[in-house]
Amino acid sequence: MTCLAISGHRGLPQRTTELVKEALCTELKRYKGDLVGLSCIADGADTLFARAVLDQGGALVVIVPAANYRDKLPEDHHPEYDALFERASEVVQLDFPDSTSESHMVASVKMIEMADRLVAVWDGEPARGYGGTADVVSAARDRNIPVTIVWPEGSERDRHSS
Repeated sequence: MTCLAISGHRGLPQRTTELVKEALCTELKRYKGDLVGLSCIADGADTLFARAVLDQGGALVVIVPAANYRDKLPEDHHPEYDALFERASEVVQLDFPDSTSESHMVASVKMIEMADRLVAVWDGEPARGYGGTADVVSAARDRNIPVTIVWPEGSERDRHSS
């Protein structure tokens, strides 16, 4: 069994979403046998990864950073979040009451500590706030967890994405 954690940017433009979706499907096909994906299922890379894991027949473990996490996600993402949450084989709820940068980073560290590898949908730039993708990649590397960077040629970030 292979356990993969995800970290990646949110608010991806449509063209980048399509490129990343294709790249994640290609990346996940490399893993034979039982696949487990660990995700907080936020909008953006987390959701694209979770869908790709499930589409490949893998199991989804959802990490919920805080009690009000879902409510703090964009409202138009709630139906997708709920659909993926329903398909989770396991849910790990952290004890934070509020969805904050700290709770998100703790959730990311929890994922990488449960994982064999981190898949990072990352443009290689510094984090735009504590707990961003660059911070998660650094935390994985600090723990000697291998990191696979997924950032297809032609991808770009919105100015406000994390």
